[in-house]
Amino acid sequence: MVYSQNPDFSNGATGVAIHNGHNGHLPDSSGVGKIRLESGHQNEGLVVIIDKRALERECLARGLVEHNPSLRVSAVGSLDEFHNIADAGEPSAFLVLLGAKRVTDQSVRAELLNFVSEVGAVPVIVVADSDEPGEILAALESGARGYIPTSVTVKVAAEATGLARAGGIFVPASCVLALREIIHATASSTRPLTGMFTVREAAVVEALRKGKANKIIAYELNLCESTVKVHIRNIMKKLKATNRTEVAYKLREMML
Repeated sequence: MVYSQNPDFSNGATGVAIHNGHNGHLPDSSGVGKIRLESGHQNEGLVVIIDKRALERECLARGLVEHNPSLRVSAVGSLDEFHNIADAGEPSAFLVLLGAKRVTDQSVRAELLNFVSEVGAVPVIVVADSDEPGEILAALESGARGYIPTSVTVKVAAEATGLARAGGIFVPASCVLALREIIHATASSTRPLTGMFTVREAAVVEALRKGKANKIIAYELNLCESTVKVHIRNIMKKLKATNRTEVAYKLREMML
């Protein structure tokens, strides 16, 4: 197993390996320890979490193992760091934690493309803060076998990882619902608004045109109500409106 390059998803910090082995705090050559927990089976495929933020990757690793004790999980700061673990074993999936980074950014997308190329047939799953359909599609187009927004639970993340390891592709339900709303809005509108608004904003716009309350919009689009309010504020700025009533009026005028 040879990986020649190290995409800049990480800073090379020491990681955490959670898999079948000796319990306790095992110091490595640099004096920094790797934590090992006895769980799983040696023939179980290894899930590798890559993130420069130690706390984030270690928390996700422990959560996955607690949810499914049969998993072997290695949480590291970089691909090179994983390669340098002598007894790591063959990976069955890589979880790349991007945090607030956006796959639609050219540099991030280039890194992801390079990473997918480096690991070959091993499925890569992106974990990121955004649940915008555009971000998800960009990740899948870059070769990722799944996209997990950080708004989901550990249970969903574990099941998404299992699906990717089995050869499937995971897409969050929020993306499907948002695309459904956009398709419906486009079909029922004489002037689509996709040029002015993002995909998610356009879905909220369609709901506002129907007079739906924030709680209903949040439920139908699988969003937090606070996120809906942020989208509405952005819509108001773009329309130069001061309240929801003015938004609805201007939208009605645009559709005529």
